[in-house]
Amino acid sequence: MITFITAFVLLVLGYVIYGAFVEKVFGADATRETPAYSKQDGVDFVPMPSWKVFLIQFLNIAGTGPIFGAIMGVLFGPAAYLWIVFGCIFGGATHDYLAGMISLSKGGASLPEVVGDELGSTGRQTMRFLSLLLMIMVGAVFVTTPAGLLDGLLPLQVQGFSAWPIIIFCYYILATLLPVDALIGRIYPIFGVALIFMALGVLFGVLTQPGNLPEIDEAFTSHHPANLPIFPMLFITIACGAVSGFHATQSPMMARCLKNEKLGRPVFYGAMITEGLVALIWAAAAMKFADMLNTEGATPYEKLAAFLKANNGNVAAVVNAICNDWLGTIGALLAVLGVVAAPITSGDTAFRAARLIASDFLKFPQLTIKNRLLIAIPLFVASAVIMNLNFDVLWRYFAWLNQSLSIFTFWAITVWLYKNGKPYYITLVPALWMTLVCSTYIMISPKEGVAVLMQGVEWWPTASYAFGLTVTLICLYTFVSYMRTVASNKGFKSLD
Repeated sequence: MITFITAFVLLVLGYVIYGAFVEKVFGADATRETPAYSKQDGVDFVPMPSWKVFLIQFLNIAGTGPIFGAIMGVLFGPAAYLWIVFGCIFGGATHDYLAGMISLSKGGASLPEVVGDELGSTGRQTMRFLSLLLMIMVGAVFVTTPAGLLDGLLPLQVQGFSAWPIIIFCYYILATLLPVDALIGRIYPIFGVALIFMALGVLFGVLTQPGNLPEIDEAFTSHHPANLPIFPMLFITIACGAVSGFHATQSPMMARCLKNEKLGRPVFYGAMITEGLVALIWAAAAMKFADMLNTEGATPYEKLAAFLKANNGNVAAVVNAICNDWLGTIGALLAVLGVVAAPITSGDTAFRAARLIASDFLKFPQLTIKNRLLIAIPLFVASAVIMNLNFDVLWRYFAWLNQSLSIFTFWAITVWLYKNGKPYYITLVPALWMTLVCSTYIMISPKEGVAVLMQGVEWWPTASYAFGLTVTLICLYTFVSYMRTVASNKGFKSLD
């Protein structure tokens, strides 16, 4: 319990202390006009109250990520606490804040355009492709997942087929096309408050329910599954609670709604810290819940893994069990809200972000519903096609693609900070770390990348770590060479 409470306090202090430092580094100015006013169009650029923008941002980036990812991640032991705390403070929250604020300074530009300005045309085109691919995948995943859950709770069959995917898809179309304050601005705050209340209820259970929580001395000695290395697997498993590339695609949407630059810290940095707190709560709740299971001679990690296996790996079963056992009827309702509404509210903004990304690089105005439809229809068609593919294969690469987006964002922010004479090391370090994580993961993961073909080869793990380190050093060398070129030419260019 001491480790959990310490981690909780550190996250709060991270917002107060390091968040203020990052805000100072950026140089937020309350007197500068924001795009919400300078480009106000009543569709995407709409001034909104800060509390509403915070709740929308929180729900945009949260979904089920800080719940499901934390529960799976804690199988690696208390090291999950360390990643949530330090990853969130120095990585995720810094990543989300600076991505949002740089977008704001560039008139609300979408992520690929922000990256392209700093990393050059190659980075711009790569981010356009990867961002749209990720958004379409998120939209497809967050149709099938909540539709399956709803079909189990409230079957709605039409001629032998579930009607839920069609209903959810129709909602996504409306949320993508309508002005941001017409549907998203009205519904999200309700869901956001409910998700926070659910987390507070579970936190009360963590503090009051019987059972033990692991302490930090077990961080690297007791974890399950033992056949998977903590590095890099943990850092991909827990994404939304620590670092997530998806978040930077969402921040520009809210950058178009901020009334004041000083509101950036509570909205961008604060939403990520809140998500980290939610992830921390669910990681601890999963451990306490597992410790209470009546399984003789097994560690909490083994109990949790056995419970998941008995429920076909469905993490929602853990959420439902905890909420029902600890919170009663109200908890059951909140659990439904968490595992159904949360992914839906990430799916719709994924499509909306995809529309904005596409319209930005096509330079296609979005004031009329006709223009919005011309951009959105191909995105929905692509998502519908993906939904009918072998999604087990696609999903395996989803987490890696998500984290890989954060690499591009971190490097772009690092270049922007350097060009503007600011302390670039605050994102250089996490950029190097995430580069190492992702390049190693795609080589060593037993289900992804080259490792699929190299299973059983004794020296392959060592080769995978060497590959990851080599890629990271190449990126560092490229950045250092860029700084030297800038210094010798006394002028700034993009890193291309």
